[in-house]
Amino acid sequence: MYEETPRVELTPAAADLLRRLRATHGPLMFHQSGGCCDGSAPMCYPEGEFRTGDSDVLLAELDVEGVAEPVTFWMARSQYEAWSHTRLIVDVVEGRGSGFSLEAPEGVRFLTRSRVVGA
Repeated sequence: MYEETPRVELTPAAADLLRRLRATHGPLMFHQSGGCCDGSAPMCYPEGEFRTGDSDVLLAELDVEGVAEPVTFWMARSQYEAWSHTRLIVDVVEGRGSGFSLEAPEGVRFLTRSRVVGA
């Protein structure tokens, strides 16, 4: 049976960080805008704290072992048009990212890596 390649996936480190953040903050969501600086990185918020609308695309509802509900991953439509041919891989790297994303106090930040679909 053919299974579609997921549009967004998590590294084990990202899944582990999401479990810790979920325990502290409750249900979670990601939003990745096309903004400058950290705005082009995936930002993690409590679910519903970042308001999405017609200018955003829901790319995935990520199932994370140990997290009761899916973690939604939204992207600005303008950014999605540029990245639509890729698979996004959410990872964690050391260093502080934006103060708006929940992981900022942890001394790490989420980072999106990409792979061309079919590669």
